[in-house]
Amino acid sequence: MRLREFAVDIPLGRIAGLRGGDDGPRVLALHGWLDNAASFVPLAAHLPGIRLVAPDLPGHGRSAHLAPGAEYTSGVAVNAVLDIADALGWETFSLLGHSMGAGIASLMAAAVPQRVRRLVAIEALGGLAETVERTADRWREAIAAARALPGKQLRVFADLAAPVRARMLANQLSEPAARLLVERGVRPVEGGFVWSSDPRLTLPTPQRLDEAQLAALVAGIACPTTVLFADPPQPYFPEPLRSQRAALLPDGRLHVLAGTHHLHMEDPAAVAARISAFLAEA
Repeated sequence: MRLREFAVDIPLGRIAGLRGGDDGPRVLALHGWLDNAASFVPLAAHLPGIRLVAPDLPGHGRSAHLAPGAEYTSGVAVNAVLDIADALGWETFSLLGHSMGAGIASLMAAAVPQRVRRLVAIEALGGLAETVERTADRWREAIAAARALPGKQLRVFADLAAPVRARMLANQLSEPAARLLVERGVRPVEGGFVWSSDPRLTLPTPQRLDEAQLAALVAGIACPTTVLFADPPQPYFPEPLRSQRAALLPDGRLHVLAGTHHLHMEDPAAVAARISAFLAEA
């Protein structure tokens, strides 16, 4: 499947992205933090027979940033994705998410079960938890970072070599995978390029749910769900946490594949095989 550009207007602004396929199951693909729709380009080549829409989530890629003073939260993200589905005319659909996108997709599946038919979660399930004991420290860190952000300047890159290397090092990505994300994740300025993502996305959120709340949300996902994690486990979802979360799903299956955090980009054929078999059961 070849992906092509698309754009829709929702209340917070214009959402850009990539889409492909004209028939089959409707699948909304949600990328990870500071990634963009290009995250799903390698996978799409191995997923025939579906209608795939991969938006650049708000503040990412080529999509609109939130208005000044607004904050990026899980609730904002869930409502934005629902607005995208509404703009597409999709009353029901399946969700495919990676990392942050899998966390958003998990919350959506629990929040609007009447709209989500199936869920594929890659390298996350239910989002990141915080302990009650860390509440005050998290608020202090988040507010201090937010107050300091306006004085920071965007780094200008003379060419794409440096940002590609940065993504390779930060995310264990091959050069082709990193380049896909970088080419969609920068914008030209005088003297070179800057990241196009909203700098506010780098701020820590002052509030996170605790593990008990996230467990209740995962247990509330009624639709059939497939969860894919990489081996060795990545830091944010170690064992036994990821197995414990997956075991809470009323209708879920956990698959562990050799790979890194972006396994859907680095080994797309193996990941697509699991996804295709799961969607074919519908």
